[in-house]
Amino acid sequence: MYVVGDTLRIEVTDTRGDLLPCPQQAATDAESGRGLLLVDALADRWGVVPGPPPRKTVWAEVGTGPTGTSSLAPRPPR
Repeated sequence: MYVVGDTLRIEVTDTRGDLLPCPQQAATDAESGRGLLLVDALADRWGVVPGPPPRKTVWAEVGTGPTGTSSLAPRPPR
């Protein structure tokens, strides 16, 4: 996690490079499966970068300006 200008960037790396993240609706009684939905709802933008096999890094950026905004390009609607 680090801040550049008015943007907070959070990165998580794991060793499942073969499984790319995709937000999905979890069943109402599911105990997991909502993480990316939260990231998608709260981050200004996010994505995934492949790393040296077998890794991948999921990143999210959030504006830290006075109104919670940043100079990031707006995220397209999903």
